[in-house]
Amino acid sequence: MIARLRGTPVSRGPDALVLDVGGVGYLLHPTRRAAQKARGKGEVVVETYMHVREDALQLYGFVDTEEREIFEQLLSVSGVGPKVALAIVSGSTPEELRRAIALEDTARFQAIPGIGVKTARRVVLELKEKLGDGVSVPEQSATRPHLVAREALMELGYSLVEADQVLAEIDPDLPAEERVRLALRKAA
Repeated sequence: MIARLRGTPVSRGPDALVLDVGGVGYLLHPTRRAAQKARGKGEVVVETYMHVREDALQLYGFVDTEEREIFEQLLSVSGVGPKVALAIVSGSTPEELRRAIALEDTARFQAIPGIGVKTARRVVLELKEKLGDGVSVPEQSATRPHLVAREALMELGYSLVEADQVLAEIDPDLPAEERVRLALRKAA
């Protein structure tokens, strides 16, 4: 199993990176953060996961072991393969993913292409005990208005990320309706 590579990036594609390690080019499918790390000049260290299939060996690259560990946990969820797991890990930081799982925030996962309602629920259900423990989350009464306000903004055309960003700038103690009103006022 190849767990880490240290080398020089020699070529990049939209979803691939070739890392030259001692004259051997390894093709990796990196997360967004790992691809950004490899954009700099010189040698980089990339944590990897080797996925073995009957017809292929594929390497996936990560910026750190935390990203790789979450990727591996996602692979244990029924219906989640390496491409979907990579999309999930690429879309959010490990802390954001742990928090979403702890809060049972299926909308964060449904916003990722290739993930429907059932898969999002399975991710949360199957990983809550493994990844959700130890994550500091606000009391449920405080998170509910945020989720309601975010859902309302998404129905009005905001992406999940845009809705979270605008709501982060608004007082979290306000009721959901007031948070939506202030978010729309900021956008205007």
